[in-house]
Amino acid sequence: MRPPSAPQAHPTPARPSSGPERWSPARRLRQWWHLRLPRTDQLQLTQRNVYILPSRAGWALALTLCVLLLASINYQLNLGYLLTFLLAGSAAAGMVVGHGNLRGTALHLQQPAGSFAGQPCRIEVVLHNPQRKTRWGLGLAVHGSEGDTHWAWVDVPGQGSATAHLAFTPVRRGLQPLPTLTAATRYPLGTFRVWALWRPASEVWIYPAPEHNPPPLPAASADAGGRSAAATRHGDEFDGVRAYRRGDPLKLVVWKKAAQAFATGSGQLISRDRPLAQHHRLWLDARATGLADPEARLSRLAAWVLMARQQDLTWGLRLPDGREIAPDQGAAHATRCLEALAACP
Repeated sequence: MRPPSAPQAHPTPARPSSGPERWSPARRLRQWWHLRLPRTDQLQLTQRNVYILPSRAGWALALTLCVLLLASINYQLNLGYLLTFLLAGSAAAGMVVGHGNLRGTALHLQQPAGSFAGQPCRIEVVLHNPQRKTRWGLGLAVHGSEGDTHWAWVDVPGQGSATAHLAFTPVRRGLQPLPTLTAATRYPLGTFRVWALWRPASEVWIYPAPEHNPPPLPAASADAGGRSAAATRHGDEFDGVRAYRRGDPLKLVVWKKAAQAFATGSGQLISRDRPLAQHHRLWLDARATGLADPEARLSRLAAWVLMARQQDLTWGLRLPDGREIAPDQGAAHATRCLEALAACP
């Protein structure tokens, strides 16, 4: 079990599969093959991990060449022999050129950002070409994608790089590994398919799907905590001192300390934290959702986090398991809250 600082991904029970699919030898062979691939965020394509087989067009060309050869033998056509061996030699040369077009390319994965369940998760892959010749028609896709619309095709210039943008749609929340990727090319004739499989090592946070048309944010409640240990005298009260927050009234800024900060070049402003005026905090509490279903409760909390972030508010989060995230604001705080929601059991 991981420590609380590194929450685990939300477990989702696997769907039961049918008997033929579960015991299919082809599927078990594919799983064994994929498990042999090491997980890495950088992959150098060499002759050891690049594979090549005829495409559908290549098999059709081979059948056509067999028919041409039989017809040339039967009718003693010298031009038929010439055409047959010319096309066969072109296909053989295309096989060598296509394999060299993919071999030697270096793939580098950019760290993906978090996404929401049921929405596309973006993946960026940078392809580096150490050679002087241009590499034409290199494609990347999530392994198992069907159709040309799921492929990202790029041309990598000589001694340069290009970026391919991919996407996959996760269906469950939690910290998940990235799916297996496929790099392929059919250059130059399309008669051979050259490909390689890649298992990235990075993981991505998948947040709960936010609720559509959520209710308004709960009202801010009084909070007795949060006072700063430092204090300054103001009238007849003792006021706490804290760092300046966006939206603080100018009358609460300690201008003497601000002048000292500007003189030193730090530019850090300090505001008074009055005990009677600055103790109302917005808490996004799981109990305030009014929902019994755990997933629906997390979806509403995720929607509230997005609303609070959009309005640039300061808020805290109370999770269903009893944990609390102290009030704060900004994109980093929103990401931390969404990750905590994604890791809830």
